[in-house]
Amino acid sequence: MIIIGEKINGAIPAVGQAIARLDAACIRDLAIRQTEAGADYLDVCASGAPELERNVLAWLLEIVQDATDVPICLDSPNPEALRDVLPLVKRPGIINSVSGEGNKCEVIYPLAAESDWKIIVLTCDDGGVSADAEHKAAIGLRLLGKAEAYGIAPDRIFIDPLVLSLSVVGEALLSFTQTLRQIKANYPTVHFTSGLSNISFGMPKRKLINQNFLAFALEAGMDSAIMDPTDKVMRAEIFAAEAILGRDKFCRAYNKAYRRGALG
Repeated sequence: MIIIGEKINGAIPAVGQAIARLDAACIRDLAIRQTEAGADYLDVCASGAPELERNVLAWLLEIVQDATDVPICLDSPNPEALRDVLPLVKRPGIINSVSGEGNKCEVIYPLAAESDWKIIVLTCDDGGVSADAEHKAAIGLRLLGKAEAYGIAPDRIFIDPLVLSLSVVGEALLSFTQTLRQIKANYPTVHFTSGLSNISFGMPKRKLINQNFLAFALEAGMDSAIMDPTDKVMRAEIFAAEAILGRDKFCRAYNKAYRRGALG
């Protein structure tokens, strides 16, 4: 399971406040704690005012890369901002993200083609995010085809089927897993990722929803998550689910996690 640490994101109120007051110690602490918790990548997202994004990203990258060697998941909805700050990243990680919207592919794919960067691909386009699995799968397949045309292999792509809120779309999980399975049938080596908390927006006891979503998504083939790696409950859910699904030989990882107190 590939874990992308989600905590360095200006959309999180406490992080946004730390960015506003240039609290480097806070950002450094978030980077170190997620690294120690086992994050494979650290998402770095400025959010905030678009005109300040490049400067904020540059500031965040300097702090995070000084604190840890874990590769970066560089996060922005603005492809030009991603392009501009990419040279500041010490080694290739994940670009988060492209989609069928506007010219995102045309900006990002050439950059990735000339490097070892991986890319998160969102299953949406200029029409927005659909609840229909067939439509989302068609977008994902089209964007994978574009990536191949640039020489970007499918195993460098992380498809995010964009799970919707259960409080709005009752079949949100089913749409997500159906999209995943349709794409995986055509591209078996592609990766799949998701934010774990989107499905529970507007629901009570959100962590309960998130836990169950994670288990079902793993069964469908999701092999990555954008999550809080310091959350022991969600980490324990991963160990348990992978053991139950037969992906943990002799339950070694589960038992090792138990012995070191990682199951709560």
